[in-house]
Amino acid sequence: MKLHTETTGSGPDLVLLHGWGMNAAVWSPVVDALSRDYRITLVELPGHGASAYDPHCAGLDDWVDACLAAAPARAVWIGWSLGGQLALRAALRAPRRVSALVLVTASPRFVMGEGWPHAMAPATLTQFARALRRDHHQTLERFLSLQVQGDEAARETLRLLRQDIAQRPEADPLALEHGLELLRTVDLRPGLGDLRCPTLWLLGERDTLVPADVGDALERLMPAAEILILQGCAHAPFLSHPRQCLRALNHFLGSDHA
Repeated sequence: MKLHTETTGSGPDLVLLHGWGMNAAVWSPVVDALSRDYRITLVELPGHGASAYDPHCAGLDDWVDACLAAAPARAVWIGWSLGGQLALRAALRAPRRVSALVLVTASPRFVMGEGWPHAMAPATLTQFARALRRDHHQTLERFLSLQVQGDEAARETLRLLRQDIAQRPEADPLALEHGLELLRTVDLRPGLGDLRCPTLWLLGERDTLVPADVGDALERLMPAAEILILQGCAHAPFLSHPRQCLRALNHFLGSDHA
């Protein structure tokens, strides 16, 4: 399952992984600034954008292995939402490949469970899965609306998300279905204590999909990790508040640029 990648800039390697139903264009507000100091590898997830999809490779580690095959030998991995889960699993699966992690509005477990209240209701993703089989275009549009809900720049962020999706080939419907199943079932909490690389969790103060209160649980599970709540942001802070995100990234990565 060969994935589409694009590379820009020069310097230490950064890998950027987008979220479910999206594509590499969503990183456009921050790529130019990051590429001043880093070599950026934009990876499109299996069946998303210009990446091919093999329906026989639908498991979490299948997707992670495809991302590892597309990535530089060693890099900082920055993952948004589902891309954050894949980056997290890559760091657990191949620790020598991941020098540091930045997890943007991501979670080790996206759905509620015992002792895990700050997440999506399981019924929400079940409804999405049913709706996806009926009309994946309409389901994606609803998901976009949920991502910006509560953001102080919601209208403009929604416009950017729609624009970015339109720039690239449409996601494979089966890849969308399998990706949604990953969001519904994956639980990476048991492995968090094994992570040894520097880790930054960027959470949105107003995120309705990954509530900022999950930061308290993450602090208990990963006491050495950095956790930052971005004010005024919902689920796509690099689109709604790119300068705020860049300041956080540059501070974490040790760049001179503010």
